[in-house]
Amino acid sequence: MSAEKFTSIRKGLLEYLVLKIIATDKVYVADMLGKLNDTEFVTQEGTLYPLLSKLRRENLVDYEWRESEAGPPRKYYELTKKGAAMLAELNAYWKRINNTINQLGK
Repeated sequence: MSAEKFTSIRKGLLEYLVLKIIATDKVYVADMLGKLNDTEFVTQEGTLYPLLSKLRRENLVDYEWRESEAGPPRKYYELTKKGAAMLAELNAYWKRINNTINQLGK
């Protein structure tokens, strides 16, 4: 099957996965990309930056600048309280979806 058929599913899942990654610690974009690219969910910077901007506008994530030994300062992203609440909702929703898929697959 062509990957294009799953574009809308991937878009929705990417937001969820980014929130999950950021929930663990303050994270730099290159580290997010590395974690995603170690999976079947290969992603580009050009996809991630607009999503992070959207999440920030929605007050789900925030960032802080940190000095870098290897160049200019870097943005490190973290979840806000609202973002943590959204992630909890998404985790519960994902569990329900997974249960539904398992029930229908029997």
